[in-house]
This record gives sequence, structure tokens and C-alpha cells, in this order.
Amino acid sequence: MNETMQRNLQALARRWPVLLLIVLVALFSRCDTRTSRDYTVETGDLHALRELGRLRVVVPGTVFGEPALPRQGSPMILQHELARSFATSLGLELELVPVFQLKHMFMLLAQGKGDIIAANLTITAQRRQWIDFSYPIDHVTEQILVVARDEGINEPKDLIGRTVMVDRTSSFWQTLTELQEKYPGIELVPRPDKLDDEAVLDLVAQGKVDATVRDSNIVEMYLGYRKDLRVAFAIKEAQPIAWGVRPDAPQLLAELNRFLTLEQMTRPHETHYIDDLEGLKARRVLRILLPNTAASYFLWRGELVGFEYELAQRFAKQHGMRLEVVVPPVDLEQPLDWLHEGIVDIAAGFLKACDAAEHPQLQATHPFHYAQPYLLSRSDADALTDWDDLNGRRIAVLENSASLDNLSQLASIHALSLHRFPPPEDASTLVDLLAAGEYDYAVLDEHLLSMELARRDDLKRQFSVGEPTAHVWLVHTENTQLLEALNEFFLQEYRGTFYNLLHRKYFNNPPRLRQMHDEGLAFGEGRFSPWDELIRSYAREYDFDWRLIVAQMYQESRFDPVARSPMGAVGLMQLMPATARQVGLTRMEDPEENIKAGIRYMDWIRQRFPEDLPVADRMWFTLAAYNAGTGHVMDARRLAEAKGWDRNRWFDHVEKAILLLAQPQYAAQARYGYVRGTEPVNYVADIRARYSAYVRLTEEPLVQVNAAQ
Repeated sequence: MNETMQRNLQALARRWPVLLLIVLVALFSRCDTRTSRDYTVETGDLHALRELGRLRVVVPGTVFGEPALPRQGSPMILQHELARSFATSLGLELELVPVFQLKHMFMLLAQGKGDIIAANLTITAQRRQWIDFSYPIDHVTEQILVVARDEGINEPKDLIGRTVMVDRTSSFWQTLTELQEKYPGIELVPRPDKLDDEAVLDLVAQGKVDATVRDSNIVEMYLGYRKDLRVAFAIKEAQPIAWGVRPDAPQLLAELNRFLTLEQMTRPHETHYIDDLEGLKARRVLRILLPNTAASYFLWRGELVGFEYELAQRFAKQHGMRLEVVVPPVDLEQPLDWLHEGIVDIAAGFLKACDAAEHPQLQATHPFHYAQPYLLSRSDADALTDWDDLNGRRIAVLENSASLDNLSQLASIHALSLHRFPPPEDASTLVDLLAAGEYDYAVLDEHLLSMELARRDDLKRQFSVGEPTAHVWLVHTENTQLLEALNEFFLQEYRGTFYNLLHRKYFNNPPRLRQMHDEGLAFGEGRFSPWDELIRSYAREYDFDWRLIVAQMYQESRFDPVARSPMGAVGLMQLMPATARQVGLTRMEDPEENIKAGIRYMDWIRQRFPEDLPVADRMWFTLAAYNAGTGHVMDARRLAEAKGWDRNRWFDHVEKAILLLAQPQYAAQARYGYVRGTEPVNYVADIRARYSAYVRLTEEPLVQVNAAQ
């Protein structure tokens, strides 16, 4: 045997487990292999990745790899941030490759379509045949999760005669198999491929499965917003978890280990600490308390957004820190206590300086925002000039409004009936009740009022009330450096270019256009847009009715190929930058590329919903998810079931549930948090109406979407 042949055989021997994995997955996986993009194949080491210019990191979760709205130190978000920092340290662009099933993560590495797996991977001998492991990133315990009301499971023997559902390819399955040998009555149930991680938790909460298993750091994340589950017990002692690296990439593995060593040596391990700016910069983490609302912080089309969130991101970036958002539970009576307890470094949420009055340990920054309160009425109300016109009327106001004292005085003078809305009630609830006739008028700060007027036309502004409200952030009195830096930041940014663009993005959008265009007339008989032929071609490829896509495109961009939304969506199909990267779109304003990418993304979303759904409802869910994000629609389906509605029907069922997710008490228990449900509800309704008109005009009714349903 010559030397070359011997080297080849040795290389093959090293890689046979990987090749076997590819073959097995190809043979036995029933998962739809169509993905949202075609991934580049690269099996080389670090030098090859430098030529490629990017680091491909396989992650679990949604299209963007985010497991949920980050509320307090999500381990997956931390790992994404670590991956981003690692890619930056190598001079490479980060490319997240989201995967829903563990076995497919290993497959992507084996195929050269990913370089690193950033997930909670328990180190096992079997997995060492497929991937190389980094140094441990953490130590976790495997914990049994059960429904909160089930008090009968507290130790391993209590699982006898019970069902436990986990992924067969996970380390949990092996652990439970060993436990089953000791307690033979335990029934192991493999997680179906079509179920995501949260769906299994739902089955446990509904009593359809008795238990499941998760790593302790993931359990902590779930129990941060789910009150229907509890930890029964830990199966094992703490064990290490690590990242996976594609085999035969020793340089990449060595660089990753060096990076993780430095990160772990400098990462803060305390959860409660008070530190000034220099200490925070050394820790490289800035923690901010933000409510999950449309004004401050929320998840929209898979991207974290919000006026205060983006301000904080800019400040943290300027000082070389990673921003970590902490969302207070709605039932927390004193969220500002978290600031002087050292759980967060900054408290925000359009606070007023007087909010710190009961907390002598806190101090306020200079104002970063001013909002004039206004009287609000229904659109059919007469124009008013002063309070003399309101004698005896019912007026609603948020209890935390700076106008409350002034309104209380006016109420006594003009015999007004003042109705206070205490937290967690918000502006959306208040104006909904106003529009429904529960109250005659309401008082809202200008930024909240602008957001409400941008989404509806049944309200109108009357006259100003009192003086503008000054909004501040709060810090601990010991953090004088942080206070000084924030004041300097606000002084530089207030009413500057970045600030003005940000303010316009969230608070100065014109009301959404509601009238439909004159179908069929603008572009000739039988034509609905300048892009009909392109749409027909790509819609046929992905099995969509082209007229539905035209109706959607009009809703998104009014057929303007260079349209840009205040939130950053671009082009005919209004794709967000992160979505564009996910579907491989680089020329976002190119009509053909944008259409192709938008339809491809629609197809990817559709695959996230069960194939056995009613065909029309599967399409309505897909459209709603395109507008608001898949996670919010999944949350709404779960809430619909909890309310006794049909989780498989959009109209009059799930659409009612998604409207509730704008209310704090429901958003707090949803995986993806707050969403302004009126947007997807109106979006689907408008597209269905327009699509029905297109079908009537072309007289080509199709079975795919029953618009009359």
C-alpha cells in the first residue's frame, strides 16, 4: 500500500461516522428538505472560512435563531452574542443557520453547510464521532418538567406509569433510557418531527403528556414567563455543555477555545451587583429594565425593536458593552427595587423623575424625551376648545400619567368623572374602551397618542393638557460615572439626526392607508401590478396563487420597488434586513430578487404550520406570521386553545387571541411577548378582501385558498 493510499484510508476512517450520519439522515428523515435559502458548502478550516468571509453558526430556534423574546438573560441569546463576538474576533461576518431538530444540526456540519453549533450540547461519546467539542461553556442539570398542578411527580419512581416526551436524538433520551432500566414502567415518547420545543411544553401543560426534560438554564428561561409548569426534580448531577465544531477544523477549534477561555475568565458570574461605568465596561454587559411595550421594547418580524431599546443599544455599543434587557413581570409591584438590588444597571420605560421619589437610592438622568399630553376623543365628536365644554363627561387616564394631578383638580372644577387605569393597563386598552363608548374622552401623552392614531382612524386629537411630560432613565446613586455618561449621551443625541430618525420611526408615522386601489384599471385589463409575470413565475414554483401574492405585495409596498418602511423593511415584499440575509437576498431593491425572496420566505413560514390544518387557515396563519412574526402567531394559537377557541381557525378564533397579546397580562405569559395584534388582523383581512376581488376579476377561482371561508 503506497503512502498516498494509506493517508486517504486514514482520512476516510476518521470521517466514516460523519458520512454514516449523512446517509442515515437522508434515509430516515421525513422533514421537508426545502429551506429558506441554499447554504454555501465549505468543508475547509479557518483559512477557508477567511476566504469565504463568514462564520456559519448553526442555532436552534426561529428563523432568526431567537428562542423567544429575551426577558432576562436568555442563555440562547447569550450564546448568539458570543458567536457574534467570536466571528468579529476572526474578522468574519456572522451567519446564523437556524435548525429545528438536533439531528439536522449535526447533518449541516457534516455537509459543510455550517461551521459551529451554538447550542446546549451535552458532551457524549457518540457525538464525539460526529463533531469536535469546544471547551465547556457551562454546567447544567437535566430537569423533569411537569404541569404545575400535578403534585404527584417529585422523584424518579413517580414517573412509573407516566409518559415522558423528548427528542430521540437528544442526550435526554439516553438519560431516560437508563432511568427506565431502573424503573421499567416509565413510558418514553419520541417527540414528533413536526413539534417544536414549545409545543411539547404545551402538551405537558394540557395534560396530554405527563413530563418532558430540559437543561436547567433553558428551564429558567421558560419559567420566566410560563406559570403552568414546574420543575419536579433533576435527573442527574450537573454536567458540562459545549459547542460543536465541524470535524477536521483544528485551527477553528483552537481559536474558539481561546475565545471561550478569555470570555469565561472575564464574564460576570454574579446575578446581583452594583457597579459603576468602568466596572460595567470591564464586565462588558449593560443591564437595562424595560417593559415589553410598543414604545419601549418588543419583537417585530423577528427583530428586537423599540425606541428606548434602540437608544440603549446605541449607548451600550459606544461604550463597548453588550446590552441585556430585563423585562419585569406584570405582577411585580415595585420593579424599581430591581435597580437598587443590583439586578439591573438602568431602569427605563418612559419614567418620570418623580418615579424615584420613594427610592432615595436612585437618581434620574437628564430628560431624553418630552411628550405633551392631549385630550383624545372619538372621531365623530365635536371640536373642543377648553374644559368648559366637558362638564360632567367621563375621562379616562393612565394612573402613572404626569397629568393626573392636574386632571384631578380640573375634575373637581368641571364636575368631570375621572377614571384611572392602574398598571399593567396600557394606552391600547384605554383607547379601545374610548372607541367602544365606555368613556367620553381620554388623556394620553403625545408619543402614545401618535402610535394609536397611526393604527386607527376612529379617534382624533382635541387640545393640549398642561405642560409637556419629561421622561428620564434612573440609575443607582452610587453609579455617578454611569449617570454622567448617560447625561452626556442624551445631550449629544437629543434632537440629533439619529434621535430624530428614531423618533419618526416609532412616533411620527402617518396613519396607515386604508382605501383599496381601483383593481384592474391601473395596469390594464387582467393585470393588477407591473410585476404580474414575475409573480406568476415564482408563485408557481412555490405553489402559491399568484393573485394572493399580488394582493399581499400591494398591502406591503403599493408596488413600489424602492419602498422603505420606518422600521427598515425594504422593497416590494418589504423584507427586513435579517430576513433578507436569511433567504439569501443581497439586492433588496431589485424587483425580481425581492419578489423571489419574499415568496421563498412565505413558503418557509408556511412549512412552520401543520400540513393537516384547513388549507385556507394555513394560508391566513402564514400571512399573519409574515406580518407579525411566526412566534406571535404560535403564541396566539396557544392562547386561543386556552380560551376555548379553535387554535386551527384564524377568523373569529386565533385572530381574537392575537388581539389579546397587546394586553400586558397576556403578553407576559407569551413566549414572544407583546404584539400589536390589530396589525396582523387588519393585514390578513385586507389581503383576503383584495384577493377575493382579484379572483372575481379573473374568474379563475382556485382551491388553494377559499377566500369566502
